[in-house]
Amino acid sequence: MRYSQDPRNERLREMWREHTSMRGKWPPIFVAPQGSWIDILPDAMLRCEDAAARFLERELRQRTIHAEFIRDDRPIEPSVLIARTDIPIHADWGLPLERVQSHADRGAWAYKPVVLHSSDWKALKMPRLNMDDSGTRAYFEAVREAIGDILSVEFTGIRNFSFHMMHLYCDFRGLENMMIDLCDEPGMVHDVISFFTEGYLHLLREADAAGLIALNNDSHEHYTGGLGYTYDLPPKGYDPSHIHPGDVWGAAEAQEFALVSPDMHEEFILQYERKILEKFGLNGYGCCDDLTDKLIYVKKIKNLRRVGICPWADIEKCADQLKKDYIMTWKPQPAYLSSMVYNEQFVEDYLTESLQQGKHGYMEIVLRDTHTCRGELDRFAKFVASARRAIDIVYGGIKKDGARPILL
Repeated sequence: MRYSQDPRNERLREMWREHTSMRGKWPPIFVAPQGSWIDILPDAMLRCEDAAARFLERELRQRTIHAEFIRDDRPIEPSVLIARTDIPIHADWGLPLERVQSHADRGAWAYKPVVLHSSDWKALKMPRLNMDDSGTRAYFEAVREAIGDILSVEFTGIRNFSFHMMHLYCDFRGLENMMIDLCDEPGMVHDVISFFTEGYLHLLREADAAGLIALNNDSHEHYTGGLGYTYDLPPKGYDPSHIHPGDVWGAAEAQEFALVSPDMHEEFILQYERKILEKFGLNGYGCCDDLTDKLIYVKKIKNLRRVGICPWADIEKCADQLKKDYIMTWKPQPAYLSSMVYNEQFVEDYLTESLQQGKHGYMEIVLRDTHTCRGELDRFAKFVASARRAIDIVYGGIKKDGARPILL
């Protein structure tokens, strides 16, 4: 609560609203430590014993770490939001999900296909929302009892709308099999992705009819990157008593298609994703795959606002195509924060050069996917300081040796 009362937070909210409404002056900085939280906030640091209490404690401690040490452009909110339900990636589609787990600490899992023959897809069924929120309601009441006299605790509807249909296909079929299917069984791929599309549209209709959709034009972390604050949602004339998909942010991606050609990306997945995303008021697209040569198709998405520009994308070519009509959600190389020794000057030079390459576009800086910071929390603070100096150099016209960080 003390951090949330800092006047800086409202200035940050205003900056994000201006930015996502395409009126910003410079790129905001958003840091999501993700895998590095295990270094920064290990379980041994948590004081609570109950699992649900530890979950809450971890969330609140992460906010204080952002406020005290990271100091990016994320506002600190005085509320805890608990969603009644969600539209999950792995809804009950009628097929089991199996994976081969790694024996290494924090190692990667591998796909274990459960669809071995095309006939196995016949087990697919139309998913339904899990409307039994009694457990979530109990958690909400427990949180409200614990901290409701200090922070606002709100029971909300669905706020996350991101769709990952090729991820789902690979979960059931495997990544290598999917690649082969595109050539050997194209009709099967179309049939399955079409079914997933109808399944997600069905879930969306269920959520809409039940009044389960909640606004996400706030501190919600939009899947493609950045925060949801915007002046452009909900649209004028919306019904606050019943929020619809057209009032909120949506997102989709198909990073499993990183090595698939632009034409095949369009044919096998993007045309289906557009059918879902056209329901939403604003959209983001992309994740960790290079979309440089696919933007001609990506830009056909209705109400597209954000486009993921991964570390391997050609920033200059992306800016050439997106201009200042779309937000370039640029994701710097996270491996630079995971190296044995953190080279602050190298990172600053890299950020400055990259921003210069994309300056004729409309950028935001989103650091994600850091799997370790080698136990050095200050790496994130140094990254943010370097990003601010780079922004000053590129957008403020300040000479490199005389740069002073832009601070809100």
